[in-house]
Amino acid sequence: MYTERTYRGWSGLDAAARFNVTLGESDLDIQCGEDRRAAALEKLAALRGDLERHIARDPVYRTSLVPVRVPPDAPEVVRAMADAASLWNVGPMAAVAGAIAQLVGEAIAEPGERVIVENGGDIYARAPGEIRCAVYAGERSPFRDRLVIAVDARDGVGVCTSSGVVGPSLSFGKADAVVVIARSAAVADAAATAIANRIRTPADVAPVVEESSGGPGLRALVACCGDRLALWGELELVENERKRS
Repeated sequence: MYTERTYRGWSGLDAAARFNVTLGESDLDIQCGEDRRAAALEKLAALRGDLERHIARDPVYRTSLVPVRVPPDAPEVVRAMADAASLWNVGPMAAVAGAIAQLVGEAIAEPGERVIVENGGDIYARAPGEIRCAVYAGERSPFRDRLVIAVDARDGVGVCTSSGVVGPSLSFGKADAVVVIARSAAVADAAATAIANRIRTPADVAPVVEESSGGPGLRALVACCGDRLALWGELELVENERKRS
């Protein structure tokens, strides 16, 4: 079921070009140097085709909640998802949104160009400096409209979110939001799912973040549940300019 992505109105006002590409369950909001809608749609269709053909051969890949082995010659998107899932002991579909965002972004961006691809709240970005991301923790969270993080995107970065109370993603926890920053958006996506699964009460936030810090592929981590918030790694909290205005 489609959910209106009202948060997209909060960003991209200074983008040279911004456009939307949708196919099946994939709904990408893209910012880059010029409108490359056709190239983005072509890449998205190729990735989805590779994934769908693999699932037709191995249906467990779609439904498994634990890592699934794939052959060495599996398509790039299939391997990226499986590798990320293996690092964080989740099913490969936990990494699908991040993997697709990054592979589309890398395919359409010119060298040195700023590009941001958002896929259902999971982001791949590459920029000359930092990007700023607002963390949405739900209408009832005391951190609503308060959390904005600055992340270095010079080498490309994945910023992915999981929640047990916001959005349609499967989670076994009750975290309001878990945001993971990693070089690989697939890894960030898988890690966000794995970490959010472990936060069931506000008291879990600090110990789970501490235990997860330095996990495979991670650069930074933000987690909140109820009135508890914990942060770790290469990020900076900044003022929410939208709230101030």
